[in-house]
Amino acid sequence: MNLSYSENQTSIKEFMLLGFVNIKQEKSFLFVLFLTMYTICLLGNSLIIAVILLNQTLHSPMYFFLGNLSFLDICYISVTVPKMSADIWAESPSISFIGCAAQMYFLVTLAGAEGFLLASMALDRYFAICRPLNYTRLMSKWTCLQMAATSWICGFLNASLHTTLTFHLSYCKSNGISHFFCDIPPLLSISCSDTSVNEAALFTVGVFVGLSPFFFTLVSYALILHAILSKQQKRQSHKAISTCVSHLTVVILFYGSGIFTYFRPISSYALERDQLVGVLYNILTPTINPLIYSLRNKEVKLAMRRLMIKEHSVLETRLFQNN
Repeated sequence: MNLSYSENQTSIKEFMLLGFVNIKQEKSFLFVLFLTMYTICLLGNSLIIAVILLNQTLHSPMYFFLGNLSFLDICYISVTVPKMSADIWAESPSISFIGCAAQMYFLVTLAGAEGFLLASMALDRYFAICRPLNYTRLMSKWTCLQMAATSWICGFLNASLHTTLTFHLSYCKSNGISHFFCDIPPLLSISCSDTSVNEAALFTVGVFVGLSPFFFTLVSYALILHAILSKQQKRQSHKAISTCVSHLTVVILFYGSGIFTYFRPISSYALERDQLVGVLYNILTPTINPLIYSLRNKEVKLAMRRLMIKEHSVLETRLFQNN
């Protein structure tokens, strides 16, 4: 344990990540699983960003937000999974104090930004389906930029607050974090300081950052479903309802796991249960987002097909010229 002593109080210079300590036989399986999901996330989201950027027909508010979500998910999963994959094989997985603070800061930033971005996407779909005549005016390019910027700013502010509060605490009991990565609840659970202010901030700010976007998103999709059902076009309604349900599945998975993690007393933190929940919102959600939001979309699939045909034609032309 790397410790320094000052004024009769122990200051920790590094933390031990204990998530894999009791895992012996499943290490190879977990390594392959994490690496596979990380690769799927990187390839899927990168493909979506490339298709949106290269296809003029996808330069609309809906795909602007999807591109932002894809970029955010790449960053989100990259904050933890590479380090987790390396830690699986380490005898004593550790992370420096500054490294832990940086990891938590970016993790909380991206989680908060994604919550607001999902709410923005729900609002965009609400205007497109329920207010189609005013859609262009309501979702102008400037409005979309403001909504995306607000999502990121709220994420940064939220992370700045919690990172500052968390890493001003004293950690003199232990330097062992019962998790795969640095997060607020496991860090508060090992602090020897009074964490009541941290817990109050976590709940109070969480109402704005977590619960408000979640309920806003649910209400938006409820209004969308009501509008779809009232149009009485069975074939189109069935397809639209299927899309809404798949979107809601991701929304509930992301917000639900986040609310479970941050909206309960720190004393109720449990290693195995909270590790599983952490994997759900930190790894699974970014991996399935491309499939749910984009790769099931007919316009995106058509744009991908056109892009592949174009690239194939260019490649054939070059080969022909070289011969």
